[in-house]
Amino acid sequence: MAPTSLNRRRFLYGTGIALALPRFETFAAEDKNREATPKRFVSVYHPDGVGLPLKSDPAWKDWSWFPRGGERDFELTKVLDVLEPLRGDITVYSGLSHPAARTVHGHSNADQYLTGAPTGGHGPYKNSVSIDQVYAAYAGEFTRHSSLVMSTNGGIGAPRGAQTQSFNREGRPIPAMNKPKQIFDTLFLTSGKDARAKLARSKSALDLLIANTRSLGRQLSKDDQQVLQQYLDAVRDTEVKLAKAQRWVDTPIPKVDTRNLTLDAEPTEARLYFETMYELIYLAFRSDSTRVATFQLGRENGEGPHDLLSKAVGLGNAHGLTHAVKQPKGWENLGTYNRYQAEEFGRFIQKLKDTPEADGPGNMLDNTFAMHGSASSSFHLSRNYPIISAGGKNMGFQNGRYLKFGTGNEDNQAGAGIATDAGWRGKMEVQELPLSRLFVTVLQRLGVETDSFGGATGTLDRV
Repeated sequence: MAPTSLNRRRFLYGTGIALALPRFETFAAEDKNREATPKRFVSVYHPDGVGLPLKSDPAWKDWSWFPRGGERDFELTKVLDVLEPLRGDITVYSGLSHPAARTVHGHSNADQYLTGAPTGGHGPYKNSVSIDQVYAAYAGEFTRHSSLVMSTNGGIGAPRGAQTQSFNREGRPIPAMNKPKQIFDTLFLTSGKDARAKLARSKSALDLLIANTRSLGRQLSKDDQQVLQQYLDAVRDTEVKLAKAQRWVDTPIPKVDTRNLTLDAEPTEARLYFETMYELIYLAFRSDSTRVATFQLGRENGEGPHDLLSKAVGLGNAHGLTHAVKQPKGWENLGTYNRYQAEEFGRFIQKLKDTPEADGPGNMLDNTFAMHGSASSSFHLSRNYPIISAGGKNMGFQNGRYLKFGTGNEDNQAGAGIATDAGWRGKMEVQELPLSRLFVTVLQRLGVETDSFGGATGTLDRV
């Protein structure tokens, strides 16, 4: 076969090697509508905040989450020192939060972390689109899957108790997957004749459903029409997914190296589970199956699979650690769990860094903006979000910095040391900047044309 007759599809049909297949420059000519180098976004969310003891507490030296020092000469405490080998690849932020959530109890704030919406702590509930889905709408046309939505608990949860970080353009939660084998099968096993037949059946059923609901709408009350409209919005989402699936049905699924996967891992085996979930994100990016991923490490104020993750470091249930900081070794225990979260994130970041970019300069981390954070800081306080980002060098992000925003809380002591609900009920004496301004910056560098997001306009300086 002459070299000019080779194409990516034929190559994938003929290969049997068990490796994650990127897009090779040999076949770039057939991908004229794709960007030369993929740009990726991933957000990892952990509930319950972080440890922030007072300076007067002996635990402050080692177990306060935020670094000490200046922008470049910062010192990581024991909570984040596992990231020291990646110091030049990360940025730590303080002084950022969503204005609409600052007086919302931390048990109710996870839903708005990637949206910035005023979901409130009670009463009527309405969310908006999350940043990952804005980018998925832009980059999803280039990949088999628009985005990968994962969590330890799975599903969607409930309003103000979300078990997913991703919300569609109507503000509805997108169900998260939490079983490694389910995620692997979705990414790498659905293709061929059976898939085409299944899609055809789904399309027929959907056409019939749409035809029937159009006539039904005229017979309904105003409230029922609103319910029907929400339902039809969901149907339209399904139409889009079906159309996308049909475009990709004849494109073979890339073969991937499964040696680092434990697909039957459960949160009871926390380390194996964590490593496998991160490996699935890596393989999804490496094979260019998607360029967008979210991973939520549990839901706020709830028992469930995520409560078991802290057992990986020999501690009790994760949520209970935040309530026990005033007990002996309380700050150390919470800090140890936060350290474990950072360690697993760092392992993922290192793997991206160690992988050369197939379709451009540098490594995969250089073309990936990775976030790790929470919508709470000290004891369910929805202010001063603890956030780390990594990568994005080829998108203009300059790392190796500790960036402090706002005024009046340069030492991160506002709200520190609390172990009661007095914190979130208290008046906010400091000034913080909207986290959504960071999201505007991220979207622009990912290639999305926008100057506003989540109620905020403009970018974040110095990022």
